[in-house]
Amino acid sequence: MDTPVTFIVGDLMSEDEFFRFCQMNDTLNLERDSEGNIIFMSPAGMLSDSFNGDIFAEFAAWLRKNKVPGKAFGPSAGFTLPNGAVRSPDVAWVNRTSWDAMSRDEQERFGHVCPDFVIEIRSRSDSLRYLQDKMQEYLDNGCRLGWLIDRYKEKVYVYEPGCAIRQYDSLDIQLSGEPLFPGFVLNLAEIEK
Repeated sequence: MDTPVTFIVGDLMSEDEFFRFCQMNDTLNLERDSEGNIIFMSPAGMLSDSFNGDIFAEFAAWLRKNKVPGKAFGPSAGFTLPNGAVRSPDVAWVNRTSWDAMSRDEQERFGHVCPDFVIEIRSRSDSLRYLQDKMQEYLDNGCRLGWLIDRYKEKVYVYEPGCAIRQYDSLDIQLSGEPLFPGFVLNLAEIEK
């Protein structure tokens, strides 16, 4: 597995310029690290994206059914974290208060907010170490719960602030959304891998 290609630009590109660059190159999957460097991400394969879509659908349906206030996002949404990085997790959720605190213009861009909840799903081209570093970055910037799902090694890592990372050595498990989402359980065993 490879690490993504990083274009070292440092602070040569402002936040607005990076947003415009992404809009002009909308066929590319781009992120930006806290140093301002641009990261070129490989698109997911069809099986990985289908797996991601099934997880997003389960989560979004549960949020709707339980009328949980906030916004859910798929892999094309960009978030500007407090450290300045722009990240696009595979699945994300932002609470209603944080969402409402942003202006409409900011909501149309890579809003300045760290998702409360993120899921990263390892694609064949993803380096596990790179994704683990991203998960830690989310936590360091205010994320309250994160799941890293490694389909290839059949492992799941659960991240919570102030807690040791929990590792499960199977995808035939149920992941609990507690304490952030009381009652939410994602049964990975039921999702086609």
